[in-house]
Amino acid sequence: METAFQIANALVLPQWLLMIVAPRWGVTQWLVRSYLIPVLLACLYAYFIFSGGPLDFNDFSTFEGVKSLFSKGGDGAVLAGWIHYLAFDLVAGIFVLKDSQEKNIGHGWIVLPLFFCFMLGPIGLLAYWIIRAMKTRQVS
Repeated sequence: METAFQIANALVLPQWLLMIVAPRWGVTQWLVRSYLIPVLLACLYAYFIFSGGPLDFNDFSTFEGVKSLFSKGGDGAVLAGWIHYLAFDLVAGIFVLKDSQEKNIGHGWIVLPLFFCFMLGPIGLLAYWIIRAMKTRQVS
């Protein structure tokens, strides 16, 4: 489990660094367009989410059910949850970078939202939404 955890973390870090320090570099743009890292994480996620046995999808409908997923699934379920966070936080960061470039929002404005997407997912998205609304005067 520890090795898979380290691999998942190692997969995302280079892309986050590139999106923050070299957003227009060809390699960065290729990673952003290809979604390669989130797709690789999705493969890891699928392995760990389904290797613990059959899922009871009813568990997703209640708080107690979600807690049960993690307690019954053990380390594999916790690792799958972590990989889920890594993948979707990176997708949020990709959205922030692409959208800011499309809307000509200076990169300096999005460094902090990207950092927050990396560390606190939804907080980074919220920070970007506020900046985007202020810079473009639109909320949609």
